[in-house]
Amino acid sequence: MLKSIAKATLLAAALSLPLSLTPAKAEVKTDFKVCWSIYVGWMPWGYLQDSGLMKKWADKYGISVEIVQINDYVESINQYTAGEYDGCSMTNMDALSIPAGGGVDTTALIVGDYSNGNDGIILKDKTELADIKGQTVNLVELSVSHYLLARALDTVGLSEQDLTVVNTSDADMIAAYQTDDVTAVVTWNPLLSEIEAQPNATKVFDSAGIPGEIIDIMMVNTETLADNPDFGKALTGAWYELMAIMSSDSDEGVAARTAMAEASGTDLAGYDAQLATTKMFFTPEDAVAFTKSAEMPKTMKFVAEFLFEKGILGEGAPSPEFVGVSFPDGSVYGDAANVKLKFDPSFMTMAADGTL
Repeated sequence: MLKSIAKATLLAAALSLPLSLTPAKAEVKTDFKVCWSIYVGWMPWGYLQDSGLMKKWADKYGISVEIVQINDYVESINQYTAGEYDGCSMTNMDALSIPAGGGVDTTALIVGDYSNGNDGIILKDKTELADIKGQTVNLVELSVSHYLLARALDTVGLSEQDLTVVNTSDADMIAAYQTDDVTAVVTWNPLLSEIEAQPNATKVFDSAGIPGEIIDIMMVNTETLADNPDFGKALTGAWYELMAIMSSDSDEGVAARTAMAEASGTDLAGYDAQLATTKMFFTPEDAVAFTKSAEMPKTMKFVAEFLFEKGILGEGAPSPEFVGVSFPDGSVYGDAANVKLKFDPSFMTMAADGTL
């Protein structure tokens, strides 16, 4: 949940980063650090560190990998962008706006999941999305909630000009909805479920309506990965060993999910409920297929246009195509001379082929 909560400071964080930010010089090395923050799809990173699975795979390649939890999501991305970490868990949207937009060449190493109902729009005393026209909508501005609203409005021929957006802290969202003058909110779980359970509340759209667009990824520094492929192999191998465990109903799988649930402040039932609205790619084959899909370039185009419209696609960006994004088929969206975000399924493919 902190992943989304911290996005309230996204605009300030993005605009405060100089365009020329570069990470620590990439080089052949043996010690690595990656960071993550609390979110259902990223809880496995903490478990990898605590269970010793990460050490097992790092030892296999003669390296060390430390996985560090950072409570502030945007701060974790800022620290990665500044070169304090070699990798960081983040969404596709934030990877484009902060490290890539700030000039740090970044690679999507492990495409872990996408939101499939964790984010939604709720109306009070209305039952159709089109009824949102003319209303005041409370949400965390410039977050994934804002992006979800923009995409939802497209589906009913509306735009943000047809309503009024009010920036509202996640901490105030439930209380705000209970007041008479708040009639529409966009938020995420667990707030979404709590508000939906209230009288006269109807969820009229959620992220299941834009499958594959809010993507959660372990991003790594491209130069570091190129100079140290064993780093990518160890991370990927550890991740998919755990995916096989946690997706099972074995005692080991239940124990792993229970530990993740407790670490995220809920119980097993609560964590499994969150997983139900998260499309986890438990197998590398599924992750590779998704990354190679024809929908990925379309998604990143939508995201780039949204970020540009909101003024957070890198300092002085002249168009949505300011930052180049490359895809597995060799195609590029945006400036081919400024490719700073790469979707490269090579290491996930190794996992699928059993060659790690």
